[in-house]
Amino acid sequence: MAQFTPTAGAIGRSLSNDPAAVRARVEALEQMLERVWTVPGINRKVGLDFVVGLVPVVGDLIAAAMGSYLIWEARNLGMSKFQMARMAANIGVDTVLGAVPLVGDTFDFFFRSNTRNLRIIKKHLDRHHPGTVTIDG
Repeated sequence: MAQFTPTAGAIGRSLSNDPAAVRARVEALEQMLERVWTVPGINRKVGLDFVVGLVPVVGDLIAAAMGSYLIWEARNLGMSKFQMARMAANIGVDTVLGAVPLVGDTFDFFFRSNTRNLRIIKKHLDRHHPGTVTIDG
């Protein structure tokens, strides 16, 4: 059974642009894209990025569009062009290599561009908006 639980308070603040609301949204999106279901037998989490990416080419483009939302949020936070370029490169690599049949699906299973991009955003938030820091448990 799929288990998706957004960060506490994410729904009530969902439309706000304050850094805490942005953190809640990007954490919830990353969880949905990368860690919704557990693959039986190997105990590895996968999300919509992997599942949608199983559809050749079109699925990878849809996954890239969903992941691009993280870059939109980074832009709204005022993150540097360099940070956003790194995030775009992560999505680009995931999309291009993920579009290769079979090899790309294996690559998608291990390369989590959205998790990498969430780390970039969290680092920015921790440095520039320390009041949004949460303890991961």
